[in-house]
Amino acid sequence: MKKIIFTIALIAAWGCKQDKIAYVNNVRLMDGYKEKIAVEERYAEQRRAFEIKRDSISQAFQSEAQEIENQMKSMSQNKAQETFSNLQQKGQRMGQMLQQEEQQLNLIGQADMDSVVQKVRREIEAYGKANGYTFILGGGEGGSVLYGDEAKDITDELLKVLNAEE
Repeated sequence: MKKIIFTIALIAAWGCKQDKIAYVNNVRLMDGYKEKIAVEERYAEQRRAFEIKRDSISQAFQSEAQEIENQMKSMSQNKAQETFSNLQQKGQRMGQMLQQEEQQLNLIGQADMDSVVQKVRREIEAYGKANGYTFILGGGEGGSVLYGDEAKDITDELLKVLNAEE
């Protein structure tokens, strides 16, 4: 009889156990995360530097092309075609070089941002485990929470944890 009562009590206690669930507004979390903001600022700086370099190279090439075009007026047709062909090849090489540099810049920026996202995910997981959560759902743009009681929103707490690390 004691075993039956103990078993019923154990099942009742286990059945009454509530899952601890919260959600995080992903957009607000990322927008408020200092490391993410720093990565964006660093990328924007690198992007501006690249654009200045690209514009400078383009202006120099346009000046050179204008000068060569003026010289071509006094050249024979064969020499002018050869000069024009060389100018086109140079323009293509410069365009390819700039495109590769821009792609590399984008890849580095994306890798940095991916690293930030992975760090946030690890921190959310650690926070959830440390605070006894069964689930922490993602809300905001692209999230899975369509509605959540504001009392279950732990975005601010996570922002404090994330921003305190630095």
